Amino acid sequence: MPNSDNRLWAPWRMEYIERELLGDSDECFLCEKFESKEDEKNLILMRGKTSFVVMNLYPYNNAHLMVCPQRHLSEYTALNSSERSECQEVITGCMKIINSKLNPDGYNVGLNIGRAGGAGLEEHIHWHIVPRWSGDTNFMPVLGQTKVMMEGLEDSFIKLRPDFETLEISILDPK
Repeated sequence: MPNSDNRLWAPWRMEYIERELLGDSDECFLCEKFESKEDEKNLILMRGKTSFVVMNLYPYNNAHLMVCPQRHLSEYTALNSSERSECQEVITGCMKIINSKLNPDGYNVGLNIGRAGGAGLEEHIHWHIVPRWSGDTNFMPVLGQTKVMMEGLEDSFIKLRPDFETLEISILDPK
């Protein structure tokens, strides 16, 4: 059995788990953000041909990003080859930008599919990119149910956004 040093405690995410994901709308919150065109308000960092990048409102760590296909799909196998390729290129670009701005020691990158697979939103697949730093877990979440974040979402958005404008061009218009 692993000891407590090998566990990631995230009690502050209960707000996310307990809230209704779709609110009063019948539409997916990722689709709503994408369709609104209010990128700064919705923390959308970039829009590609088939994907987009949005900051997670309930992050595990600073600069926790989500790469989402534009199409509303619940299954990885439903992505076409262009969508799969672009999402992977965008994930790579996200990591390069985060490396240059925040210098993390590692990452958690993953895709949760279906409720049993840990998906909080089953209806619209998306990749999580979570930068990690050595020692980024501490006693605060366990004892105080408080996550100490180094920077606010809006501050991270402002820091990352200019590089995503360049990333969009390099992915969509390769030279």
